[in-house]
Amino acid sequence: MSEITELQRRLSEALERIGAGVEELSVPSTGPEVDPDEHARVTEALAAEKEVTAQLEERVRSLKDKVDRRERELQGEVDRLKQELADYEIQAQRMRRTNTQLRQSIQALREAAEDGVAEPHLINQAMMSELEGLRVARDGDRAEMDAILGELKPLLEENSDA
Repeated sequence: MSEITELQRRLSEALERIGAGVEELSVPSTGPEVDPDEHARVTEALAAEKEVTAQLEERVRSLKDKVDRRERELQGEVDRLKQELADYEIQAQRMRRTNTQLRQSIQALREAAEDGVAEPHLINQAMMSELEGLRVARDGDRAEMDAILGELKPLLEENSDA
């Protein structure tokens, strides 16, 4: 950004010099006649300043385009990361809910075992909670693997193009 500021400063100074030169040329001379060689030199200097100004303007435009493009890329990356974070939060909520169910089922089984009673529905409930826990863990692993593959894919494509 400091480079853009510096270029804008230089551009402004160049425009001021050009403006002063134009005013000088447009004011009718009341004094002695202007030397034709001096006039040609000033005209060449003015043309050179205009060319430098055009180059600086193009460079500033190019830098602004690059900054804008990079900003859009970074915003896309931020949006993608926000979505991943939201997905991970959903997974974490599922995992917490499943763990709570599993703890409750285990506690009920433990109490039934202490009472010396075998209750098949408690065993089924515990197994269902455990299966759900395994599904949640598998889904979390799959989401993590997809995220890793998503990061590796551009790198692999770059290497295959090279």
